[in-house]
Amino acid sequence: MYIKSVKTPLGPMVLKATEKGLCQAYFGEGPRGESSPLLEEAARQLEQWFAGQRRDFDLALDVAGTEFQRAVWQQLRAIPRGQHMSYGQVARAIGKPGAARAIGAACGKNPIILIIPCHRVLAADGSLGGFSAGLDLKKRLLAAEGM
Repeated sequence: MYIKSVKTPLGPMVLKATEKGLCQAYFGEGPRGESSPLLEEAARQLEQWFAGQRRDFDLALDVAGTEFQRAVWQQLRAIPRGQHMSYGQVARAIGKPGAARAIGAACGKNPIILIIPCHRVLAADGSLGGFSAGLDLKKRLLAAEGM
């Protein structure tokens, strides 16, 4: 396991990777460890994203999750920067129209915050819904995208 801590405008962020790809990204303090070329690239892309110079992330991922969770996370990666979808819209997009609550649960299990942009999923009425890292951070991430 490779680990890198990076500074962002929203606070420190911890990145973890295996030989296959990025497996965790979260805001907060974390353990120190050996970095890797992938983590150095992830840090560079995050810096570009916060500077408004990058819309999407192009990184190898190694996420563990159920088939359903991985389908949700793949759909989240397709939501463009500055746009959002509702939990119901995500459910319909993956062919599970009655699974809006399960979409919320899958978002809550997202191991790679920001890079898999679960912050772009809102409630049907446009309210924030939930966010595993707290609604304040969700608001700040959306604001960083101009929303």
